[in-house]
Amino acid sequence: MIFPTFAQWKHFFKIINRKEKAVLLALAIGAVGSFLILANHLYLNNTVAVPDEKGVFTEGEIGSPRFLNPAYSESYDADRDIVELLYSGLMKYDEAGKIVPDLALEYKIEDEGKVYEFILKDGLFWSDGEKITADDIVYTIKTISDPAYKSPLRARWLGVAAEKISDNSLRLTLKNPYSSFLENCTLKILPRHIWENISADNYALSPFNLEPVGSGPFMLEKVNKTNDGDITSVNLQRNPRYYSKKPNLEKFVFMFFEDYDSLVTAFKRGVIQGFSPNLSDETTADNRFKGSTANIFSFPRYFAAFFNAQTAKTLNDAAVRQALNYATDKNDILQKDLNGKGTVVDSPILPGLFNYLEPQSVYSYDPAKAQELLDKAGYETGDGGMRLKTVEKQPAFQFNKDLKKGSTAAADVKELQKCLQKEVTPDLEANGNFGSQTQEAVSKFQEKYRSEILDPAGLAKGTGEALKSTRVKLNAVCFPSGAENTPLQFIIATVNQPTLISVANSLKEQWERIGVKIDVQGYDISTLERDVIKPRNYQILLFGEVLGSIPDPFPFWHSTQIVDPGLNLSLYENDDCDKLLKEIRETSDAAERAKKLESFQDLLIKDSPAVFLYNQNYYYLTSGTKGISTGIIVDPSKRFSGVQNWYLKEKRIWK
Repeated sequence: MIFPTFAQWKHFFKIINRKEKAVLLALAIGAVGSFLILANHLYLNNTVAVPDEKGVFTEGEIGSPRFLNPAYSESYDADRDIVELLYSGLMKYDEAGKIVPDLALEYKIEDEGKVYEFILKDGLFWSDGEKITADDIVYTIKTISDPAYKSPLRARWLGVAAEKISDNSLRLTLKNPYSSFLENCTLKILPRHIWENISADNYALSPFNLEPVGSGPFMLEKVNKTNDGDITSVNLQRNPRYYSKKPNLEKFVFMFFEDYDSLVTAFKRGVIQGFSPNLSDETTADNRFKGSTANIFSFPRYFAAFFNAQTAKTLNDAAVRQALNYATDKNDILQKDLNGKGTVVDSPILPGLFNYLEPQSVYSYDPAKAQELLDKAGYETGDGGMRLKTVEKQPAFQFNKDLKKGSTAAADVKELQKCLQKEVTPDLEANGNFGSQTQEAVSKFQEKYRSEILDPAGLAKGTGEALKSTRVKLNAVCFPSGAENTPLQFIIATVNQPTLISVANSLKEQWERIGVKIDVQGYDISTLERDVIKPRNYQILLFGEVLGSIPDPFPFWHSTQIVDPGLNLSLYENDDCDKLLKEIRETSDAAERAKKLESFQDLLIKDSPAVFLYNQNYYYLTSGTKGISTGIIVDPSKRFSGVQNWYLKEKRIWK
C-alpha cells in the first residue's frame, strides 16, 4: 500500500469539494471535543478539589485596636477579635460551641470538682520560636488575678491557685467546685518570657501590646498607621509554628473604619470580605448585599430591662414590677425593632437554646392585667400620669426633747445640727455634741424666725437653747408632715446604639399606655459601664447578659454579686435562689444541674426583678468565602473558632 507524500498532502484540501471539507472539519472538531471531554473526565476522576492556601481575607471593623494582649482585650471588640487569632488557651471552643482541649493534651478533675490537672501537648512553641511550658500558663493566671494589673478578667480567677507540676503539666485548685470552670480555661495564654519583666504600672503602656508574640493560627505581620499614629489595619500571616491544623488562608487582615457607612461601602466594593452588620442589614437576599452570605451563629445572650429598686423605690412593689412585665409586648419589639431577627425570651437561662424545660408561667402581653395590678396596689391616673393614691406622710423625725449646750441626747443633737446646716450654718459639723458652735447656730435660727420664736416670748435675741417654741419651728421646717403623692415614673438607661435606643423607646411607648411615665437616656458603652453600671446608678437598665456555653447564672443573680464587679444588675436577693445558684455551680451532673436551673428560673420569674425581652443571633456577612461553619458562640470573636478551614479559592490535586 502506497501512502501519499507530504507534497501530495499539501494539495489535499484542493482536491476535495466544499461538502467534504465541512464533513472533515466537523469530524476534527468532534475528535478534539471528545479528547477534551475525556481528558477532563480523567482529570476530575483522578484529582480532588482542596482549598487554595494563598488566599488573603480582609475583615472590616469600626474603631481600632488598643491592646493585642489577652489580659486587657476583653473590653474592646477589635482587640478581642485579633487576640482570638493570635493566641491559644488551655481549652478552646470548637465550631459547635463545645469546649475542647487546645494547648492541653488532656485533663482530669479531682477532689469533687475543686482540682483541675492539665497535661500539655508536645511541640508547643510561641511564634518567636520559644517553647511553651506550664510556666506560661501559671504566669498568665497569676498576672490576671493580681489587682495591680487591673485586668477585666480578674473576677473570673479570684480564689484560683495555679501551680506548675512539671514543664508540661500544671494544677489549678479552686476554693469551691465550679461546674463551668472549663470555660475559664479558654483564657488566652501570655508568653512569660516577653512579659515577666514588665511592671504592673507599665503593663498597659508596653509596646508589646501592639507587637504581640502568640501561639495561635496566625501571627502578627504588620500594624499599619497614619502619620498621626492612628491604626488603619493590622496584617496577620499564617503562623508556621502553630501546633494544630494550619490555616488555609495565607493572611488575615483587619481593616478599620471610622463609621458604619464607610464599612458598608468597602464591603460592596470588595475591599473587605467580611463584617458584622447592623440589625437592619442582617440578610443575604436584599438588594443591599446581593451575592453575600449571612453566617448566622447562635448566641447564648439575652437582653432585659433590669429593675433597680434601690434608686427607684416604687420598684420594691412586686405589683409594679409585674405590671411592667404584663405591659410589655415582646413580639412587637421583636418585629419592629429587630426586624424579626431573634426570639422572644421569658427566662434568664434560655431554655430553648439549651434544651431545658420552659418556665411554668410567663408574663404574656396583657395591659388590662397590668392596669388591674396597679389599681389594686393603690395607683391612680392623674394629669401627670400614674401616681400612688394620696396618703398622709408621717415625718421622718421629730424634736421632742429640750436641747441646749451640754445635752447628752446625741442622736437628737445630730439631727438638730443637720437641720441647722441647711437653715443657717452650712459648715456646722453634725457630730452629736452640743457645744458653742451649735449654740450659736440655734441662736441664728431663732433670729431668722424671730416673729414665731423670739417676739412671742419677748426676747430681744436668741438664747441658743432649743426649747418648746424653737422645737416646733424646727419640726415644721426640717421634718414637715403632709400628704404624699408618689409618681410612677422611671428612667431607662442603655447603650447609645440604634437598636437598643429603639427598644427603649418601644418600652417607653408601651408602658406609657398604662400611665407609667418613662424617659430614655443613652450612653456610650464606656460611660455606661463606668458611671452607670458599676455604681448601680440607674433605675431601669436595658442591657444584655451572656450565659456562656455552660450556663452559670450565679454572676447575674446571686446576692453576693450585687456590688461591682458582680453582674447582679437588678440587685436581686432571694435566699432560695441563692441556695440553688450555689448548688448549680457545684453540681457536675448535667441532668441534676438542669433540674436546679429550671427551679431557679421559676422562682426568679415569680419575683419579676426584670423584664426579659429577646435573644438575638449573631450575623456575620461574608463574600466569596467558604469553609465557615456556624454553631453556638459565646462572644462574637468566637466566629473565628474554625478559621483554619476558611478559604477563598479552590485548587485540584492528584489523588
